[in-house]
Amino acid sequence: MTEGHLPSVSLPSGSPDTLSLWSACMDRLSQDIPEQQFNTWIRPLSATVSADASRVTVSVANRFKLDWIRSQYAPRISALLELIQGTPVSLELVLAPREGPSRTSPAPRTAQELVLAELPDLAPPEVVAPSGAKTRLNPALTFSTLVEGSANRMARAAAMHVAGSLGQLYNPLFIYGGVGLGKTHLVHAIGNHLLADRPQAKVLYIHAEQFVSDVVKAYQRKTFDEFKERYHSLDLLLIDDVQFFANKERTQEEFFNAFEALLAKKSHIVLTSDTYPKGLADIHERLVSRFDSGLTVAIEPPELEMRVAILINKAAVENAVMPEEVAFFVAKNVRSNVRELEGALRKILAYSRFNQKEISIALAREALKDLLSIQNRQISVENIQKTVADFYKIKVADMYSKKRPASIARPRQIAMFIAKELTQKSLPEIGELFGGRDHTTVLHAVRKIGAERQQNTELNQQLHVLEQTLKG
Repeated sequence: MTEGHLPSVSLPSGSPDTLSLWSACMDRLSQDIPEQQFNTWIRPLSATVSADASRVTVSVANRFKLDWIRSQYAPRISALLELIQGTPVSLELVLAPREGPSRTSPAPRTAQELVLAELPDLAPPEVVAPSGAKTRLNPALTFSTLVEGSANRMARAAAMHVAGSLGQLYNPLFIYGGVGLGKTHLVHAIGNHLLADRPQAKVLYIHAEQFVSDVVKAYQRKTFDEFKERYHSLDLLLIDDVQFFANKERTQEEFFNAFEALLAKKSHIVLTSDTYPKGLADIHERLVSRFDSGLTVAIEPPELEMRVAILINKAAVENAVMPEEVAFFVAKNVRSNVRELEGALRKILAYSRFNQKEISIALAREALKDLLSIQNRQISVENIQKTVADFYKIKVADMYSKKRPASIARPRQIAMFIAKELTQKSLPEIGELFGGRDHTTVLHAVRKIGAERQQNTELNQQLHVLEQTLKG
């Protein structure tokens, strides 16, 4: 298996060690695949190479991972192996043998501990600057605790630049995206990073509604001098959900004044919203133009690899072990945002502790049964067909017709891909609902769209929109 556009690759010095073939392949993959994906899927693999280097056997930790690597990465790995070796190489994926005894069940907990496990997390201590001023920052929200992926990579890079070079480029920084995608985490990370470098910096994080409240109080108490002193003297202002300024004329006026004052003294402003600046409703045009004058970056819903990493990392923070196969199961069923992922994880951990059972797919399925049943009731193949047809402006009947022009065939493949992702239907069942097509046709569509999604930003965004629409 070959790819015509791959440049030649030199074997590491020191062959005849046949493992150098796999080492060279790994080196090339680490350059070609985004870091998050490489660390999640490729780095944990181990391989054995036959004496004549004609066969490479790759061991994979579990069935979920094996199926994903086979569909998404195996063709690329095969092509690289043959290119490096210069002769045909057979690639075989196998399940790695389980090592040692299974994990022990969590230690029994007292009734008090079980009750405490169900309580919401206590708010972490608020950061206080050396001057004694409250920053309203959450010290737990840092760049190091933020899982990076393609969905937030650009926003994270811009945020780190702002944190390291205040008042220079990207001022203001405007971060937008849906609920629970990590906008708030990013702005807290900027503030925490700055204070670590410059402890005397004046930093304030607030929600837009708090700014509205502060304006109202300043009017009621006639304390506008104090209000201006507080906001106009900052080195960094972090403000969440500026869409809440809509229809609040006086608040917008005061924020505009604060905005201008901060920019004039080379202070930095970071804003978040649920939509891009020009999409904000009932916000004065001159304020929107200020929002749009710096850098605007989006955070998208996390891709599968990122969701898996988030689950495993957050479970570790809770001193729990989330097996990979369970993380994959949850990640495939909870797609919309990080907040829902965290909610699902809390349910699983609480269920595991209360029943004193180790975390498994069966336990996760039981803990999340309400969520899964709601999804299964709401999302049907017929609904997917209608939603995709409306989105791409074709007839629903085209989904199961024999027509094959690209304007119809591609939306049909996308609908098949989404049906496999969002429903529990088998490939033959999906094929039957698409005009009696063979399961191999569905498999081809699923693999094709899945591979393209990783490379095509526009397609990835369209799929996110369709998935969000279907999940309500």
